[in-house]
Amino acid sequence: MSRSARSTDARLLVGSVWASAAFAVLSLVWGLLAGSQMIVFDGLYSFTAVLLSLLAVFALRTAHRGADERYPWGREVWEPVAITVKAVALGGLCVYALVGAVGELLRGGREIAAGPAVVYAVLATAVGFAIASRLRRGSDEQSDLVRAEAAEWTGDALLGVGVLVGFLVAFVLQAVGNDHLARYVDPMMVAVTSAVYLWVPARLLAGSFREVLSMAPSASIQRDLRTCVDDVEQEYGFSESFLRAAKVGSRMDIEIDFVVAPTSKAQHVTEFDAVRQQIDDRLEPLGYEKSMSVTFTADRKWAV
Repeated sequence: MSRSARSTDARLLVGSVWASAAFAVLSLVWGLLAGSQMIVFDGLYSFTAVLLSLLAVFALRTAHRGADERYPWGREVWEPVAITVKAVALGGLCVYALVGAVGELLRGGREIAAGPAVVYAVLATAVGFAIASRLRRGSDEQSDLVRAEAAEWTGDALLGVGVLVGFLVAFVLQAVGNDHLARYVDPMMVAVTSAVYLWVPARLLAGSFREVLSMAPSASIQRDLRTCVDDVEQEYGFSESFLRAAKVGSRMDIEIDFVVAPTSKAQHVTEFDAVRQQIDDRLEPLGYEKSMSVTFTADRKWAV
């Protein structure tokens, strides 16, 4: 990832932090005035996201400092670590809200001002889609942190649509005199929304934890790497090739071992360097910082 792209991603994350902070304050105040546990939960979720987005900005800037004696392979691991912390915190908040909503339902529900709640839901949905779109279009070479931030805003917006429908139902029930039924709408929405919200941190955690553990990258990336290695193996007539790869934040760790046969087209150091350069050029479109090792051996045992 280029320096300009990194700077752009940092600005996008900072902008998301400010948007989350403003939205959190608005949600908390609006929710308390409307008596809606759902809107208060949305505000608490946004406030938590603010703190975690600050962590994401810190992680991104730390990763950009590069390698040194303490981090000989680079600091990119801070990116999946930040996403993991974010996923765990948001998941915990969702579970807490779900338990509270179930308790509210058992106590007979909650009365809300449905009209202001409908206005809030319309505003929240529009803002969520707008910011998610801005994050996705803001950078050609997005980091995982920016993609995670965009996914979070998209999740907010999609759930905002469901919340809007729920508040409209409460508004209609109040209008026709069924206040006793309308009382259950708000805690029911909190229960459903917090349960659905769990997919966002669960998906983030699944991806980031793989990177913290230096597991293999996605199947699509592995296919691209394997295709490149197989093509080079056939072109130069190597006996066999071995590929190992792991994605850590914006860095791709790649180890490639070729078994050289007596008839292989590359036999000398300068020819091996040409092979390395060819592989590096072919993998450039992946868009990751590469930590790549390409070795050659005539004895298979050194490659396995």
